[in-house]
Amino acid sequence: MPVHATVGEVDLAHSLTGYIAIVIFVVAYALVMAEEKIHLRKSKPVLVAAGVIWVLIGWQYVQAGFPAASEAAFRHTLLEFSELMLFLLVAMTYINALEERRLFDALRSWMIRKGFSYRQLFWLTGALSFVISPVADNLTTALLMCAVVMKVAEGDKKFINLCCINIVVAANAGGAFSPFGDITTLMVWQAGLLHFAEFFALFVPSLVNFLVPAILMSLFVENRKPSAVQEDVELKRGALRILVLFLLTIATAVACHAVLHLPPVLGMMTGLGYLQFFGYFLRVSLPGSLARKKALAERVGDEERIRALGQVVPFDVFSRVARAEWDTLLFFYGVVMCVGGLGFIGYLAMLSDVLYTQWDASWANVMLGLVSAVVDNIPVMFAVLTMQPEMSHGQWLLITLTAGVGGSLLSIGSAAGVALMGQARGYYTFAGHLKWAPAIFLGYVASILAHLWLNSASFSVFTTS
Repeated sequence: MPVHATVGEVDLAHSLTGYIAIVIFVVAYALVMAEEKIHLRKSKPVLVAAGVIWVLIGWQYVQAGFPAASEAAFRHTLLEFSELMLFLLVAMTYINALEERRLFDALRSWMIRKGFSYRQLFWLTGALSFVISPVADNLTTALLMCAVVMKVAEGDKKFINLCCINIVVAANAGGAFSPFGDITTLMVWQAGLLHFAEFFALFVPSLVNFLVPAILMSLFVENRKPSAVQEDVELKRGALRILVLFLLTIATAVACHAVLHLPPVLGMMTGLGYLQFFGYFLRVSLPGSLARKKALAERVGDEERIRALGQVVPFDVFSRVARAEWDTLLFFYGVVMCVGGLGFIGYLAMLSDVLYTQWDASWANVMLGLVSAVVDNIPVMFAVLTMQPEMSHGQWLLITLTAGVGGSLLSIGSAAGVALMGQARGYYTFAGHLKWAPAIFLGYVASILAHLWLNSASFSVFTTS
């Protein structure tokens, strides 16, 4: 269900209350952007800002005698967030379960054992980031690939920096053509503005966005081999079956939305039930499985294996839920409620008039993509969805693309970039990423041109959602 712009009966847009709300949001977001420097989790300022903004709105509406209007607006915005939060929570739980079952460790081990050269590793980590992020989301994918690079690069600062930039660009580009690849694409899909299959029209533009800067950066990667690092990883019981259940969960969510016209979150929550049933099976069958493996280890005299089996703990779904990125989910709540409050006051309607009435929609969408390099793409996309300008499918695809890949221009422009600055601290930096911003900008422009050319027919089809 799309998010409609709602302006209340009380004119707060030109009042002191409205101006204070804007100041509060700007201050909160300044603290979010300074997270790396001040070490204040990004969820804290936006949670407080959201509360204060809605308290100000509620107070003014109570004074004016319209308390029901502000309550209805808050509940509507909260419902939109709740659907997205539950959807993300299930996806994060599955990713955490796969990580706990060591699937990602096994992938990393395989890449290390193969003894790829630096140039091969550069392209392989970038390509895998592009391929995995549509399913596993750009943040998880970037962290996984960065771990591989850090493991094999022997402290080579230049190579690690280039690889991390490439991984961020590839992960963001891969996430842009899938409803599961980024929070912004998920928001557009859940709003009903684009169908599941329509996102794949962005595959080639996204690929162009990744390849253009990657080709330029690869020219500066040395073609030598790092020293081999041996690492043997054994998958835990049920790892591949959990992966199958995750794919089945995605299929259920897509079917609920496309066939039954029900919110995709219904399919995802059903998929969480799949995982819970399988977790129960793993727990009840664990003693028998351990007994068989221990007997086999005793026959061959493998003492290390016997000790390892003695340390096995049962699989617990709720421990995977607890390990979800709660700071990200709470940050998402704060941002959505802040932007929803500003929209209810009327500021987003004013902004929509400037961007999509006085400006051309294409230029507006391209500019918002550049804005997302400085301001996180979540508030940018939620603001557009709240404004809901009348745009063609081609334009909705364009804002999906630009909001998704625009954040690659700066290291602080996406969750993947911010996470890698922490994981590869001292190797991947803001300044190191900024040095390659012109190459990334070329990819940004090329991807937009590719979309305008390849999907030109979609610009004549207007959404009816």
